[in-house]
Amino acid sequence: ATSNNITVGCQVWVEDSALAWVEAEVLEINGQQAKIQSITGRTVVTALKNVHPKDADAQPGGVDDMTKLAYLHEPGVLYNLASRYELNDIYTYTGNILIAINPFARLPHLYDVHMMEQYRGATFGELSPHVFAIADSAYRAMVGEGQSQSILVSGESGAGKTETTKLIM
Repeated sequence: ATSNNITVGCQVWVEDSALAWVEAEVLEINGQQAKIQSITGRTVVTALKNVHPKDADAQPGGVDDMTKLAYLHEPGVLYNLASRYELNDIYTYTGNILIAINPFARLPHLYDVHMMEQYRGATFGELSPHVFAIADSAYRAMVGEGQSQSILVSGESGAGKTETTKLIM
């Protein structure tokens, strides 16, 4: 963030050792330093470069495509993903990239035949983000254009790569 984005009174994200990022308000700006009060009540002085603007229009449940976010920075992305995860919305787009967060629980309603049929032939982005949308989009492009398609499934150990790959196939 630059001082152009940050003004006294604006809502921001500031680093927090326990929570990674916490919502805060700018109390003072002095050169390249800002005095910030977090929603936890803690007041800190930090460099403006460590402060990120908070999207004043952010929806409580997050957005299904992060290209809709006013600010695509680490705290904004993490807050959006966490907001959606709390609602069991484990899939989120960033353009045509699908981000999945492992719920570490069975969500059978997300993967039944009815759900698969909903995504078959649907325009990408028309329905909520889902691995079936990615699979259907790639399959239709392969058949329609006669060209090979590839889908990259990436993540840490235990993140659900194998399960996701099975759903794609």
